[in-house]
Amino acid sequence: MNPRVPGIRSLHSPGPTRVPDAVMHAMQRPMMDLMDPRVGALIRACEDGMRWLLRARDAHVLFYAANGHGMWECVTANLAAPGRALLIAGGGHFSDSWAEQTEVLAQATGTEVLRTPHTEGHPFDAAAIEQALHADKAHRIAAVLVVHTDTSSGITSDLAAVRRALDAAKHPALFVVDLVASLAAEPFEMDALGVDVAMGASQKGLMCPPGLGVVAVNARALAFAEQHAGPRFYWDWVRRVSDMQYKKFCGTPPLAHLAGLEAALQLIAQESLAGVLARHRRLADAVHAALACWGTAGALKPLCKVAAARSSAVTAIEVAGGLDPEALRTVARERFQVAIAGGLGPLHGRVFRIGHLGDMSEATILGALAGVEAAMTVQGVPFGAGGVAAAARSLVEATA
Repeated sequence: MNPRVPGIRSLHSPGPTRVPDAVMHAMQRPMMDLMDPRVGALIRACEDGMRWLLRARDAHVLFYAANGHGMWECVTANLAAPGRALLIAGGGHFSDSWAEQTEVLAQATGTEVLRTPHTEGHPFDAAAIEQALHADKAHRIAAVLVVHTDTSSGITSDLAAVRRALDAAKHPALFVVDLVASLAAEPFEMDALGVDVAMGASQKGLMCPPGLGVVAVNARALAFAEQHAGPRFYWDWVRRVSDMQYKKFCGTPPLAHLAGLEAALQLIAQESLAGVLARHRRLADAVHAALACWGTAGALKPLCKVAAARSSAVTAIEVAGGLDPEALRTVARERFQVAIAGGLGPLHGRVFRIGHLGDMSEATILGALAGVEAAMTVQGVPFGAGGVAAAARSLVEATA
């Protein structure tokens, strides 16, 4: 039998994130029969809450029992159309994964998948998006698909730049945004940005367990799906826009997840959305301050090369050759009870990542940074002293 480890392991992956007690308690409520009026009230509360969070006054909010990859398929199923194209902005591992998944699905519909080029350590290239739109004289591109925050690299790209590119090109393409890692962590206003489709998932800034996907669809996107998309059933937006609960979920609603989401949205509202976003920025700045100190020894540096694009959700830290970030993660988790993330795709074995989104506070982030410093000491990773102190100063200055 393994010995008991007292206390709570500090979870600092960029998803799943810590689930607050209020959310867990809500998810433990007894199940209800589907004709219970409280079920309808729960669904409406989640729909209205997501419209409030997304700043989407009239969008249809649809929920799916799915993770982020499922929501990518949901988008493809409703927007892929014969003779049309989907343009995916290159922005890192997750945009590449979205493109690869979409290419598999689009083959069956005769849809072309286009990508813009990407430079590692940088946000997506809005100028390349605009160039592709200008070149599309026949307006074959049905939608521009972008990842707001690439979790693998800790980079948040400028959505307003995409809106400007669409407007400058006078192109009718739909504007589709993956908010999985940025929802409730980065500022986002669906209506103000002219976003047609926004999709997310439950396990990050929404502070819920994995398994609930959400998409907000405006009237323009819904009309395109109704007129152009190929056969689909479970993912079908048009089928799910209904007053009937059974049709809203293509079957039984995921009641426990919805109860958790309702509680999470209440927590966000109690803190205020502005307060939540400010807290995420404050904690991210503290991590960046620690990294600036650590990096003076020459072995660690931020993967993101553009300071303004460094995410409020997660920081990716590149290590010098010869260092093993996976061994560092193991020591941090097993010896010091701080669970951090590793590199994904081409970044595997090159970076470790510290998540600072969701149910986080000054105390949790300082504890995580201390645990990482302890693990780096054990592993012999060269790092400049004073990182935790620098993070503390950053937090003091931000709250003065």
